[in-house]
Amino acid sequence: MTRHFRTLLDLDRKALVDLIDRAADLRRLRGTPDHPRPLAGKSVAVIFDKASTRTRISFEVGIVELGGHPLIILSKDTQMGRGEPLDDTARMLSRYCHAVVYRTFGQARIDGLASVATIPVVNALTDEHHPCQLLADLLAVRDAHGGDWSRVSVAWIGDGNNMANSWIHAAGILGFRLRLACPVGYDPLTAALAEARALGRGDIEVVRTPVEAAKGAHVITTDVWASMGQEEEAKERMRAFAGFEVDDALMSVADSSAIFLHCLPAHRGEEVAASVIDGPRSRVWDEAENRLHTQKALLEHLLAG
Repeated sequence: MTRHFRTLLDLDRKALVDLIDRAADLRRLRGTPDHPRPLAGKSVAVIFDKASTRTRISFEVGIVELGGHPLIILSKDTQMGRGEPLDDTARMLSRYCHAVVYRTFGQARIDGLASVATIPVVNALTDEHHPCQLLADLLAVRDAHGGDWSRVSVAWIGDGNNMANSWIHAAGILGFRLRLACPVGYDPLTAALAEARALGRGDIEVVRTPVEAAKGAHVITTDVWASMGQEEEAKERMRAFAGFEVDDALMSVADSSAIFLHCLPAHRGEEVAASVIDGPRSRVWDEAENRLHTQKALLEHLLAG
């Protein structure tokens, strides 16, 4: 059966822990003669319906370093952009390539592609989930706080968006404590909460104040208040998220060892203060680099077993 990575729930606990550990190995081996090349002779299509910086660069470099050939495809420049059925695209890609990485809008497009493709499909971002970023975030947390996930407490501050939904899945799989501080009307998906809680591991709650979420947390993380496609809502969101900035005062109520994470790009002075994201507790650049290592581990897992 073809393996896909549509959400984090496509990995069980052991597979997720092993993948994070493997990413750390690949980071250590990068640039050495011992670095593996499991994608030698294989081609991976990397398709973008949305603009990208970190996703495009990290996947392209990672595929090359694993010995494969990346095909960077902007959907607007293909028949996908002229309405070719997704099923037909999936069948065609399955004949040409060994895997497809897709950054798109609705989760239904990822699920639809995966339902027909006979090669692995990787969700590089949808409106509902961002599992590749969570792999990078989890490696940053492991680096800072070790691998005993039952002792980790994470605070999400802000919009219940695709990142929040993937943090919820991660908490359910690994069993850490997660508090999501979201304004009324901006909660994460109820389906994501139900899926994670059904696993019976994580301690997950949605709260209404950032201080309640951040108190004693080992990780404070956030995202922009208006994501791609939400620009028209920006003013309304600025009002709704007043008081949800991650600043030094909020960091002061977290654990003394707490780190700050942000998937980037960031808006200093909105969801995060410059003194936090550019300060000593920030791990955002390690987190961004981790996209490379964790995605390499993911592609190795999907294509080489």
